Amino acid sequence: MSRDGVLVLGEALIDLVPEPGHPDLLRAQPGGAPANVATGLARLGTPVSFAGTLGGDAFARSIEHRLTDAGVDLSLCGRSPLPTTLAVADPGPEGTAYHFHTDRTATFQLPDRTADVPRFGAVYAGGLAAVVEPAASVVAATARTAAARGGMLAVDPNVREDRTLETGTGLGVLRELCAAAHVVKASDEDLALLWPGRDPDASCRDLARGGRLVVMTRGARGSTAYTAAGAVVTVPAAPVDVVNTIGAGDAFMAGMLAWLAAGSWRLDLSPDRTEAMLGHASRVAASVCAQAGTEPAVPLPR
Repeated sequence: MSRDGVLVLGEALIDLVPEPGHPDLLRAQPGGAPANVATGLARLGTPVSFAGTLGGDAFARSIEHRLTDAGVDLSLCGRSPLPTTLAVADPGPEGTAYHFHTDRTATFQLPDRTADVPRFGAVYAGGLAAVVEPAASVVAATARTAAARGGMLAVDPNVREDRTLETGTGLGVLRELCAAAHVVKASDEDLALLWPGRDPDASCRDLARGGRLVVMTRGARGSTAYTAAGAVVTVPAAPVDVVNTIGAGDAFMAGMLAWLAAGSWRLDLSPDRTEAMLGHASRVAASVCAQAGTEPAVPLPR
């Protein structure tokens, strides 16, 4: 794996999604924020290795096919005879909620890959694995290693609220990951949950003052980047007839990371380059929203 590549750490699971027009029927599709990001990066031409754990059931085989078909390297992926975690999607007017079935599953038995971190240009951490044990301890150790060894640590603090998850310490863990990161991509909803009572814009500015590139997404209202140099750049969302929103945020993250990889991971972006990065990421996210699946299809401009 090239030093330009990305190590993606976290879960690959199965989303059970209501069939359009038949809300009582659930369609099984591979998901998990880290697996979505890994698949997106590979489809966008960025070398990527996925360090999750795949189970021993038919769901795991479908996940593996998805990843390998996209071109994701699975040589660092763990294997287990246990079944795959299920996430039951509950779409609503304010977004999609999830109910998770995580007990006695393979998904969060992450392998320790801290020794492999120096091989990569960037490490991605996010998703449920950042807060669900035993994966959370592995994610934290890997993130600390990435932050200390000169590579780029990119964090997407997906906040999931569900009675099946222990969220008492989860928000603190996600705040610590954001503080360690070089790049943070977060939705305005996530920021409001992470720092309650604060304007998400103020939270982003504080994070950026620590030398980070911070990007806040706001769905159909576009995205804003806050650079370490103090620039604030906003772009509108790419126009699209929305068919699906599941995986759009992960596709945006994949688009950002693919753009940064093409620029040798430089974070001292000019406002023009920052705008171009956001525009590309928005088009990648729109390509997912325009279809029923979660596979982005927007090449980097030459």
